Amino acid sequence: QTPLKKTNALIAQMGITFLNAYVPSALCCPSRASILTGKYPHNHHVVNNTLEGNCSSKLWQKIQEPYTFPALLKTMCGYQTFFAGKYLNEYGAEDAGGVGHVPPGWSFWYALEKNSKYYNYTLSVNGKARRHGENYSVDYLTDVLANMSLDFLEYKSNFEPFFMMISTPAPHSPWTAAPQYTKSFQNVSAPRNSNFNIHGKNKHWLIRQAKTPMTNSSIQFLDDAYRKRWQTLLSVDDLIEKLVKKLELNGELDNTYIFYTSDNGFHTGQFSLPIDKRQLYEFDIKVPLLVRGPGIKPNQTNKMLVANIDLGPTILDIAGYDLNKTQMDGMSLLPLLRGDKNVTWRSDFLVEYQGEGYNGSDPTCPGLGPGVTHCFPDCVCEDSYNNTYACVRTLSTSWDLQYCEFDDREVFVEVYNLTADPHQINNIAKTIDQEILEKMNYRLMMLQSCSGATCRTPGVFDPGHRFDPRLMFRNHGVRARRFSAQSL
Repeated sequence: QTPLKKTNALIAQMGITFLNAYVPSALCCPSRASILTGKYPHNHHVVNNTLEGNCSSKLWQKIQEPYTFPALLKTMCGYQTFFAGKYLNEYGAEDAGGVGHVPPGWSFWYALEKNSKYYNYTLSVNGKARRHGENYSVDYLTDVLANMSLDFLEYKSNFEPFFMMISTPAPHSPWTAAPQYTKSFQNVSAPRNSNFNIHGKNKHWLIRQAKTPMTNSSIQFLDDAYRKRWQTLLSVDDLIEKLVKKLELNGELDNTYIFYTSDNGFHTGQFSLPIDKRQLYEFDIKVPLLVRGPGIKPNQTNKMLVANIDLGPTILDIAGYDLNKTQMDGMSLLPLLRGDKNVTWRSDFLVEYQGEGYNGSDPTCPGLGPGVTHCFPDCVCEDSYNNTYACVRTLSTSWDLQYCEFDDREVFVEVYNLTADPHQINNIAKTIDQEILEKMNYRLMMLQSCSGATCRTPGVFDPGHRFDPRLMFRNHGVRARRFSAQSL
C-alpha cells in the first residue's frame, strides 16, 4: 500500500528514483532554505523555524533571497516563475514585512502565511492577503494549490520557459484529510522496524530520556498520525496527476522536468519518540526524490548520495546557467539524470542542526530542567538547546557510515555502521578504529567550515582524499565559533 500510487506511476516509473537522497537539516525552514539557496545551513544561516533562527527574517530577505535559484532563473535565464504553497514557516510575520513581502525571483506568488494549514488560512497573492475559510470545495489548500497551478499552465506565456514550485504542506500536521479520504487506510499503522519502541541506549541524552516502552496512548497517537498523514497525501497524489495531465494536454510533458521530494523525514515511534523530526537518524534526514524529464530513461534507480542542496544547481544547469557564477554548495544532478558514465561523485555530505529550546522549564516536565521544547505527554521532549549536532554521512563503495558530534558539555559522539546496523541501534563510537574517528572528526570540521567548491572536495573514503592531521588543530576554532549561539 502507498498513498502515492499515481505519483509513483507518473514520475518514478517514468524516470529515476534516488535511493539515497537526504536533507542537511531535518526541519522545515532550514531545509527549505537549503533547497532555495543550494547551501548548507552554516552558509545560509537559517538554523530553525523561528524568526530569531533566521527563518524568513529581514536578514534572510536581504542577504539570501536575491541569490536563490528562482531569482537567478528569472533575472538571468528569462524564466517565468510560479510559487504556490508553504514557503518558510515565518513567512508573513509582521516583523518581517508581512504578506506584502514578495521575495525576488517570482513572477507569480501564492504563498501561505506562516506554517502548515489546510483550512482557515491566509495566502499572499502577489503581495495581497487573501483569506480562506473551511468550505472544502473552495478552501482545501492542497486542491487550491492544484487549481492555481493548472491556471498558471493554462494562461502563462508560451514564449518564455517556465519554472513552478508547488509546496504542499501535506503531510504536515494538522493532518486534515479531504472529506472523501478520511476513511482511507483504516488498517495501516506505523512501521514496526527493529528500532520501534525500544530504548535509545548509548544515544544523546534527549533520546535516552524517552519513556520506554511507550504508553498505549502514545502508540495509538503515533499510529493515528501515520494514517492521517497518508490520507492527506491522497490529495497530493491527485494534484500530481492533474498537473501531468495538463502538461500532456499542452504538449509540454516531454520537454518538462518534474522533481518530487520532501523537506524532511519524520519519525513515528523509533527509539520511543512518538512523532516529530529534527533528529540525526535516517528516518528524519532521508527523503524521497523522484525525477522525470527529457533524456531520463524510465524506471531507473540511482544509489548515489544526493542532497537537497543539489536541486538548485541542477535546475540552473538545466536552464543553461554557469554554476561557477553561484555560491552554491551542492552539485548538479544532471549527469546522473542523463546516465552519464564515469561521473565523479561525492562520498559524503554534512548534516547540521541547532537545537531549539525555552529558557524556562517546560511546566509539564519540570524534572527535565530548562532548555527543552516540543514535549509530549509522558515528558518525551523532542528538542533542546543542546540537541545541537553536526554529522558526516558517508556512502562509498566500502563504507556506509554516519559520524556525529554534539555541541554539549561532553561533546557526545554517535557513530553508526549502516551496513551492519541499518536501523542505527548500536552506537559504535567507543569501539570503532581510532584512526577512522580522527579522520571523520577532521572531515566534519572541514565540511562545517566549507563554502561553495570546498563543500565538494573528496571525502575520507575517496581515493583523492588527503588527510593532514596538522590541520585538525587549526580548524578547531571554527567549530567552537559556529556553535556558540545557544549552547547550554
